[in-house]
Amino acid sequence: MDRQPQPSEAPLPPAKAVRKAFSSPFSSLLVVVLTVLWTIPTLGLLVTSVRPKQDVADSGWWTFFTHPDATLANYHTVLFEGGFGVSGGLMPYLVNSLAISVPATVFPLVIAAMAAYALAWVPFRGSDTLFFLIFALQVVPLQMTLIPLLQLFSGGAHVGGATIVPALNLSGTYAPVWLAHTMFALPLATFLLHNFISQLPRDLMEAAVVDGASHFKIFRSIVLPLCTPALASFAIFQFLWVWNDLLVALTFAGGTPEVAPMTVRLAQLSGSFGGHWELLTAGAFLSMIVPLLVFFALQRYFVRGLLSGSVKG
Repeated sequence: MDRQPQPSEAPLPPAKAVRKAFSSPFSSLLVVVLTVLWTIPTLGLLVTSVRPKQDVADSGWWTFFTHPDATLANYHTVLFEGGFGVSGGLMPYLVNSLAISVPATVFPLVIAAMAAYALAWVPFRGSDTLFFLIFALQVVPLQMTLIPLLQLFSGGAHVGGATIVPALNLSGTYAPVWLAHTMFALPLATFLLHNFISQLPRDLMEAAVVDGASHFKIFRSIVLPLCTPALASFAIFQFLWVWNDLLVALTFAGGTPEVAPMTVRLAQLSGSFGGHWELLTAGAFLSMIVPLLVFFALQRYFVRGLLSGSVKG
């Protein structure tokens, strides 16, 4: 008897196929290898920052594991003393970085969340056009806006002899840096949050309207709790961007100790501490530890935010 042809296996849905590919033993091994390679430079930075100066000059950081000799004097010097011709430590600049990064992360998130909800669920004429205009603002290079914004903050805006925007006199404060980072982040934040909020169940929103809930009530009680993963995901990226920024900080905050963040001070110290790797690595690791803490604290929300837009299957 002739053998009947066996039916071919049905192809897996795209989401399950991707999940199966990334859960294979080879993929797991590749992730482990990449993680180890990615972690080695950070480990070397940490080990160098806690070694005495003479050990750093005489041997590589990996010898620490055979002849361990650790000290926290490098961190004390960098934070509170400066040393080697540099007056003052990094502590005021660390405080400045926090004072800049936290508001510059919260402001665009709050404004973008409200704008995204309005564009997604509050019907009004021209909402689609406004959304596309906001999306189009992402193509404007950041570098092109620095000088016009600096002129606006320092001298205002004038057309002929008429003053459109008076001089804001914001020099020497955090406000110009907050405003600049908020402006630069709003287009992308609004676009991403709009895509998330617009996918919320319509039945849920209509039921809230039928129950008499106002838009503010819906936004506060329904939208914000449901879009927490998206908010946390963007908050991580925005905080990392602001914390590691040097260009905007130099343009709008200058190098004064009253408002300059750590990135400005580290750029100055790279010349003064060029021969003192134990101090440079201590300062560099201090600049890394806060973003790492923020990422690990919000990691579960970050993963949920990434998976929320995946293909169902």
